[in-house]
Amino acid sequence: MRAMMLGLVAAAPAAAQDVPSAGVTASAEVTSDEVRRGLSWSGGRAAVAGELRGSRGALDASVRAVTLRDSPRHAGAEAVVDLTAGTGWDLGAIRLDATATGHLFAGARGRMDYVEFGATAGYGYGPIYATLGVAVAPSQDAIGGSNVHVRADANAGIPGTPFTLLAGLGRSSGSVTDPARADRLRPAGSYVDWRLGVEHRRDRLTFGIDYLGTDVAQADASTRFADARHAGDRLVGRAQLSF
Repeated sequence: MRAMMLGLVAAAPAAAQDVPSAGVTASAEVTSDEVRRGLSWSGGRAAVAGELRGSRGALDASVRAVTLRDSPRHAGAEAVVDLTAGTGWDLGAIRLDATATGHLFAGARGRMDYVEFGATAGYGYGPIYATLGVAVAPSQDAIGGSNVHVRADANAGIPGTPFTLLAGLGRSSGSVTDPARADRLRPAGSYVDWRLGVEHRRDRLTFGIDYLGTDVAQADASTRFADARHAGDRLVGRAQLSF
């Protein structure tokens, strides 16, 4: 598994270097909390992120770095770098995408890096765009087993306005080999997460606010990796500048 991750790390930057300059985009973001699948990755603190994306033919690659500020969930990691490579196909009105992502943690106590694979199907109708997706992390020591996240998301632009409404519902499950480390991605076992939000876009600026939550019970998520007090409902504000 370590060799697989190192291969992904080497491949993603190489793909980005081969991309013509016209196929490269970048963004910078500030958020009040780095939340993924309803769980705070930054210990409830504000975070700063930067992302670089590139494409060449049917291949896409991205590098995203986020500050985590001594994250309890990730053994004191100060930052995470997500390296993603993927491709996609248009089948009529349906868009299919497949990705592989390596999550690399800087400053963590011990090996916390892991890899996962994803697939999504998207469909648009008028101002509404909906996706169904699954992300699978095979069994790895860093996450105490395997992890499977199934998700449905939708967004709808409000006609005549710069606002977009967002909604999502997901469920995480998987196998367990180390209960404490499994709590990193699944506090207290399988759980459900949700999202309701609104975005305002103007030129290269995007502002958003999201209501995010899970059904994780703090009393059942007591290990040090669970960070249960940062797994509940919250409002998260964010601002992004695209280049």
